Amino acid sequence: MDVELQILKHLARDAHPTVAIIDEYCAEYKEFFKEVRNYECFKYLHLGIISTIKRKSLPEIAKVVSINSPQSLHHFLANSNWSVDKLKQKRLNKLKKKLDGRAITLVIDETGDRKKGKKTDYVARQYLGSVGKVDNGIVSVNAYGVYDNITFPLIFKVFKPKGTLKESDKYKTKIELASEIITELMESGFNIELVLADSLYGESSQFIRKIAEYNLGYVVSIRSNHGVWLPAGQSVRANKWCKFERTFSNKKSEDRYIREIIYGKKRAITYWEITTDPETMPENSTSFVMTNLQGNLKKTLGDLYGLRTWVEYGFRQCKQELGWTDYRFTNFLHIERWWEIIFSVYTMISLNSPVFLGFNQARQLPTEAPDNSDIDFSNHPQWNHESGWKNTLNNLRLIIQPLLLFWLIYPWLSIFPNSDLLLGFNHLIAAMNQFKPCYASG
Repeated sequence: MDVELQILKHLARDAHPTVAIIDEYCAEYKEFFKEVRNYECFKYLHLGIISTIKRKSLPEIAKVVSINSPQSLHHFLANSNWSVDKLKQKRLNKLKKKLDGRAITLVIDETGDRKKGKKTDYVARQYLGSVGKVDNGIVSVNAYGVYDNITFPLIFKVFKPKGTLKESDKYKTKIELASEIITELMESGFNIELVLADSLYGESSQFIRKIAEYNLGYVVSIRSNHGVWLPAGQSVRANKWCKFERTFSNKKSEDRYIREIIYGKKRAITYWEITTDPETMPENSTSFVMTNLQGNLKKTLGDLYGLRTWVEYGFRQCKQELGWTDYRFTNFLHIERWWEIIFSVYTMISLNSPVFLGFNQARQLPTEAPDNSDIDFSNHPQWNHESGWKNTLNNLRLIIQPLLLFWLIYPWLSIFPNSDLLLGFNHLIAAMNQFKPCYASG
């Protein structure tokens, strides 16, 4: 037995490196992959998913990260031995540690995407938010956090329509899935101060009770014809419109209008209309919301609920950039793995934002200097100096660019050897590896 162990140790090798910023992030998940090849695939997927290729299919990712066969990536997602739940818990714990008790806004939203045919698990004719109508597709309930206008993914749960259930499945409504998500996050120790959701959840007494169970603030959308019980003799009245400046995530602002709708006597829960034009009340830019927040809400409420709309748009961008729907699997266990990898990449980008990196810098002693203090990466003409998620993605793509370009031209160097070019690329890639934001979990 000892001899066998010695042979195994001898045969073991380190995973091939990619770029330091990818390797450092992925290193914290290494324990979940028993085979080095699976761990390499985990890293290659992170590298390929943040690259600029438009379609994040496994064949396209294999090309950009210089893997001879995409089958190894397919095997990693479909057949290899690793746990989605363990990866998710590690990712959530990482986010929680980085936040260090800071209060976040939680956005509950669903996303639906078209899928042809009936072979893919849990695909059915149902309402798809991405197309705004009933169509054939798959729907998931998603939770993502917001801190200082940076979003980060938390939990997703697939919705399983009744006609698609497997023998081991139990039917759960979207409301039940969203309620489970809130319970899971609260029991995990996240400090949630506000929940934002659309009318599907806002009009559910079950969902509102779940929020109340944890004493959370909320701003939820409801339909304009939503019924509110009134005692006899009481009436509905609308206050005057008040103009306010709606401040967006990019710090720009536009005029908006808000008024309170009062049902009978004043209540702890209040109702508001928010619009871009009080005369015409355009359907696509008018919201009817309900909240349990107190105080002077005329300015803050519009910004808070507007944040939900902005985050929904931002998450749609993330899906498009990272390839949420680019899988070619029909088994949901494989799709679930793809989605968790997407959430891991999404998290990696969020953690590289100036907001999250600022948490680390605040803890550093004044005498400490970052490793890359002698290289100013931001001098690159395409470097984005804004602090948003998309800006951070742009900059990470610049950091991985030299390695991807090197892999692209390397086959030509075996035909036309060029030691100077090879040496130059090695120096450039080594310089990129000095871009090392701190990922230490301790």
